[in-house]
Amino acid sequence: MTELLLVIAGGFVAISGFAVLVETPRKYILQAGIAGAAGSGVYFFSVQHGLDAVPASFFSALVISLLAHTFARIFKAPVTVFLIAGILPTVPGAGMYRTVYYIIADDRARSSYYLMQTLEIAGVIALAIFIVDALFRIRIRKHKKMTGESRS
Repeated sequence: MTELLLVIAGGFVAISGFAVLVETPRKYILQAGIAGAAGSGVYFFSVQHGLDAVPASFFSALVISLLAHTFARIFKAPVTVFLIAGILPTVPGAGMYRTVYYIIADDRARSSYYLMQTLEIAGVIALAIFIVDALFRIRIRKHKKMTGESRS
């Protein structure tokens, strides 16, 4: 439990710092940090409970995307303000590094393994973002129909 709290705190600090680097507006840095911390926590919890990196990344990206969309509605800001910084813990940077490392080391088996894993993780991140975005769009469309709003 202590490890999980340290991972969440570390994720918050790292993502808040990254949000500053990518020039996230100052008033949204806390929310971006919360999204990243939640994603880090979900990923760590999933891996600790036996999930492979690919499904753990999927669940992490789902939570980050859900929080980014929620924060965007609450704070009336674009989703990308929270999503770009928040998704950082899920990006498979180590997998990309290992792929190139084993290509240079001439170990085709390991480089192929890490390349496939990296592509799978990138794919599930995109899928998770798409799923949450589609669900929010459907919800907004239903809300507009129920209230009788037009698209003008």
